[in-house]
Amino acid sequence: MAMDAERRQAELIEQFSAQAAALSSAPQLAALVLEATSHPALFAFSELLTLPALSKLTGTQYASSLDLLRLFAYGTLKDYKSNSCTLPALLPDQVRKLKQLSVLTLAESTKVLPYDKLMQELDVSNVRELEDFLINECMYSGIVRGKLDQLRRCFEVQFAAGRDLTPGQLNNMIETLSDWLGTSDGLLHQIQEKIKWADATSEVNKKHQKEFEDRVEEAKKSIKKLNNVSRQTLTYGGTTTFSLNREE
Repeated sequence: MAMDAERRQAELIEQFSAQAAALSSAPQLAALVLEATSHPALFAFSELLTLPALSKLTGTQYASSLDLLRLFAYGTLKDYKSNSCTLPALLPDQVRKLKQLSVLTLAESTKVLPYDKLMQELDVSNVRELEDFLINECMYSGIVRGKLDQLRRCFEVQFAAGRDLTPGQLNNMIETLSDWLGTSDGLLHQIQEKIKWADATSEVNKKHQKEFEDRVEEAKKSIKKLNNVSRQTLTYGGTTTFSLNREE
């Protein structure tokens, strides 16, 4: 399911990217932003922000459409309300989409979302409306999976689709990965040193084992020679004497 959703996202991004490349006027590009942010299956927008065609909106009366696209990439419904005076009015489909994105943002920080917090962030007035939204618009759409706990008044998130990374988050991720890489290199060096020590120890042990085996072989040979000498000493005249101190 996750792979299918990612594939669908990629297809939609490719579709809107191709459409944007074919457009030249700011009104057409603003209409495309409206269509993309209203699409029920599209939840990733940062790649659209990088399209050269959309830079044509900058400095025009439709520049706020680009700001709105940026909000859908990184922001929440609460962010929109704080900046609504400078942004285009939202259509019902866009409001629903921004609420869905807000749930995903909340799920990034904690897997237990209190109903009170959700109602505040989603501008929902009662529990029934909240639960209907979580079931019909979030779980059925596949962007989250979880359990509604009416007794504890919370939504327990088991899975949530990831949102676009902000430039700051991306830099932090790169820094974290770089630190992890450095730590991994250090551990790898330590492991290699331990392997070298183990190999060296093994060679020393093998050498000692060989020396011991050689000594055992030498001892065996010496004992065999002594046995032969003893037999020759105790044998004379064709008769073997078993005691040298025989009483007459």
